[in-house]
Amino acid sequence: MTGNNEAVAKRAQKVLTPNYRQQPVAIARGEGVRVWDADGNEYLDFLGGVAVNVLGHCHPALVKALEEQARTVWHVSNHYFIPRQVELAEALLEVTPWASRAFFCNSGAEANEAMLKLARKYHHDLGHPERNVIVSCDDSFHGRSLFTVTVGGQEKYRQGFEPLVPGVRHVKFGDVAALEAALDGTAAAFIVEPIMGESGVIPAPEGYLQAARELTRQRGVLLCLDEVQTGMGRTGRLWAHEWAGVTPDLMSSAKSLGGGFPIGALLASEEVGQHLTPGSHGSTYGGNPLGCAVALAVLAELSGGVLEGSREVGARLRAGLERLAAGGRVASVRGRGMLLAVVVKGVSAAEVMKGARARGLLVNAIGDDVLRLAPPLNLTAAEADLAVERLAAALAAAPAKS
Repeated sequence: MTGNNEAVAKRAQKVLTPNYRQQPVAIARGEGVRVWDADGNEYLDFLGGVAVNVLGHCHPALVKALEEQARTVWHVSNHYFIPRQVELAEALLEVTPWASRAFFCNSGAEANEAMLKLARKYHHDLGHPERNVIVSCDDSFHGRSLFTVTVGGQEKYRQGFEPLVPGVRHVKFGDVAALEAALDGTAAAFIVEPIMGESGVIPAPEGYLQAARELTRQRGVLLCLDEVQTGMGRTGRLWAHEWAGVTPDLMSSAKSLGGGFPIGALLASEEVGQHLTPGSHGSTYGGNPLGCAVALAVLAELSGGVLEGSREVGARLRAGLERLAAGGRVASVRGRGMLLAVVVKGVSAAEVMKGARARGLLVNAIGDDVLRLAPPLNLTAAEADLAVERLAAALAAAPAKS
């Protein structure tokens, strides 16, 4: 790291808490799929703010929406009705037929926190306070609040924060028999990601979501889908659960919802959503005019042909990545749409990530053998091809594991 990048890093290390392992790059500017660091180096951004920048950087429609709203009103709180918030709720519910109610917050963790709280309150209000156990999956990820980190199935994120929230039970992802056994008379909800993103972009096995829907319905348990990473077109459809043909009781959304502006949402069926009664939950900034204006612009863009184009270019990108297996260092490619993982073999994912960065491609290493790719939905075919070319060079140059 040299020049301005190094200067920014040194300043950051003096003043920021050391809870992140940043790559040695200070991003100074972005446009579309490209970003430039503080030293002027250009990269293809295939991390996209961790699957957030669904339309890339500084998309004109999003910039316009933000600028126009910034000249009108920024924040008033939920002590008053917010027209933009109502518009966004109407727009989201229109494209999510099973849902009738929306609650807005600022992040995926907050959306999941609200979802989990509501699941417990629903059963309490019905006179069944004993139904308070949240069933989740091993290796899942649902946020960094104490409740969501407890529900998440990764021990590394819980260490040092004990005692954790009681009433959480974990089962193996994809194991229908284990799920059936866990959904007893104490279970309030089953929360699951259609694709486990933070664990390495692992899709739910064929038929698993359908089985989960049937079992939860039979047992009177709420099905809660965490679509924070998979939603808003990331997999080629607006919501990933549409591929499975299921409808949940509750669903969280964030990340791509604001295209880079912080906003989260909880969508609920009428039966369940009405239990988030006055005073039971809230968010000071939730549903603020700025975030809602940008999210409305994102939705408008996605309905204008972007989803269809993303399916075509996403298939091209995946085919290109799969061809890299011929080089002997790619074991498989998994995921869907613009949320993909390249599983490497014989080399370290971290080393490949480093080599890709040196060649102008930003990707994310997960563990020792997974590279996560989450480019914008409006990625072009030429950009997809260039990314594959740069990743191929990084794979070839990576040192073999000893």
